Formats: sequence, structure tokens, C-alpha cells
Amino acid sequence: MNDDTAPYTVGMISRRTGLSAHTIRFWSDSGLVPPSGRSAGGYRLYDAAAVARFDLVRTLRDLGVGIAAVREILAGRATPAEVAGLHARALDAEIRTLALRRAVLRAIAERGGTTEEMTLMNDLARLSAAERRQVVDGFVAEIFAGIGPGDDAMIVAEWMREMPAEMPADPAPEQVDAWVELSGLVAGQDFRRRLRAIVLSGAADPGFDDGFALRGRVLEHAGRALAGRVAPESAEGGRLLGLVAGPDVAAGARAGLRERLEMLADPDVERYWQLLDLLNGRVPSPTVIPEFHWVIAALRAHG
Repeated sequence: MNDDTAPYTVGMISRRTGLSAHTIRFWSDSGLVPPSGRSAGGYRLYDAAAVARFDLVRTLRDLGVGIAAVREILAGRATPAEVAGLHARALDAEIRTLALRRAVLRAIAERGGTTEEMTLMNDLARLSAAERRQVVDGFVAEIFAGIGPGDDAMIVAEWMREMPAEMPADPAPEQVDAWVELSGLVAGQDFRRRLRAIVLSGAADPGFDDGFALRGRVLEHAGRALAGRVAPESAEGGRLLGLVAGPDVAAGARAGLRERLEMLADPDVERYWQLLDLLNGRVPSPTVIPEFHWVIAALRAHG
């Protein structure tokens, strides 16, 4: 009887495959590769097909495929390609989770945060992409409750929901910090109240119709005033204010404009947009709060 047809003992299979005798017996007892027979002394014997099965099981286990999935393949209920695809996707998810946790550990090491911050960062790292999206979706839904679907504010609501489908494979420390800051921001009831007031006032963002043009004038002329150190209450300040608000705007209208700008000049609202930029891999827009505050001061002085 030659080597290809002779029965194999556990020891022979161990030498041929590199598997330990313990592993061979365990897989055999698990039903993955049952013995072909027994020797006169009661020892397990295996044929060539069983040896091939041991090689297949070893390959699958080396790739991290679980015993249950291996059994499905050996029983013909699943193909190796199907199992490999499922396992690859599971490994992708595990790699993303591990990368995010590594980024969290790096951020903690670099910033030397408090115990509370460490706990929060760890909790955030454990959230799936869908769970992180739910945090923001719930926040936006509360802020825009009752707003009609055709309202321009609902476009802003969609912008506020813009979140990456997944965190990057190796998120930068500032992205991890952005998650921590964003979660704390949207949890604040005072912030929610202020943002809700902006939405209900019809001034969710100066990005539509005359609001877009107004924002452009504020940035242009108030920016020039700040660069030139022009005092809001000065004559030149009054002239630049006229370019922003219009020279013939009545006092009552100017008062309304001031109230609107005071509501919009909220550093927390601006920070929300900057954090979304960070999370989506964009460079955050520079602050425009100083320009808004200059116009507000000029409106008070020349109202």
C-alpha cells in the first residue's frame, strides 16, 4: 500500500500538515474531519480525502473563519467564496473599529484629558457609524420639528445632517476631538434652545435670497473695517454700515436687522458647522463672528 492510499494516523497527519495532535483530535471530535476508521488498537485512522480536509480546515482557520462557518463549507451549504466575502467584510468593520480606538488612545495620550473626557471618547469610539448618525439626526429632528418640507430651512436641516458614512480608516486626532466636542454641543439644552429660536425666526442660515447677499456684504465691508481698525461708531463706520444695510433703511428695519444678526452671531452655531467640516474631512471655514459683531455694534451706534 503506497503513501497515497495508506491510512494515516494522527501522528502521520501531524507531520504531514504541521497541525498539532491536539488540534487534529479536536477537529475530529468536532465532526469537521471524522476518522475513516480505527486500527486494531483503537487508534484513529484517516484516508487521503481526510488529509485534504485537514488542509482545507487549517487554511480556513488561519484566515480566521469560525468553526461554524467551516462546518457549513464542508457540508456544502456555503462556498468558500461566500464565506470569504462575509469574513472580509467583518474584518473590514473590525479594522475600522480598531483604527478608531487607536486614534482615541492617541488623542487621549496627546491631550492628557480628564477621566470624563476619556470615558466619553471611549464611548464614542464604540459607536457604529449608524449610531453616530442617529445622535445628529435626533438633534436635527428636534430643532426643525414642525417646519414644512418645502421651507428653505429644511435644506439647512439636510446640511446639518451631513455626516461621513464611516470614519476614516485612520482618523486624525482633530476628527476624534471633533466627535467629542460635537456630542457635547448637541447635548446642550441651551444650545438647542438658541438654535431652535433661529429656525423659528426664519433665519436658520443667511444662505438664501437676500440673506446670502447680506452675509456677503457683512463679510466684505465689516471685514474691511476690521482690517482697517475702523471703529463702528465712527463716521467711516457709519458709511460702511450703509454699504451693509443700505443707506435708506429705516430705523425700525435696522433694529430688526440688528436683532437678526445678534441671533445669527452665535459662536456655538458657527462651531457646529466647523465641526461638520472636520468630520467630513474639509478645512473648517474661518470664523465670521467678529464681522457680525462689528455690524451689530455699528447698528447700535448709528441706529
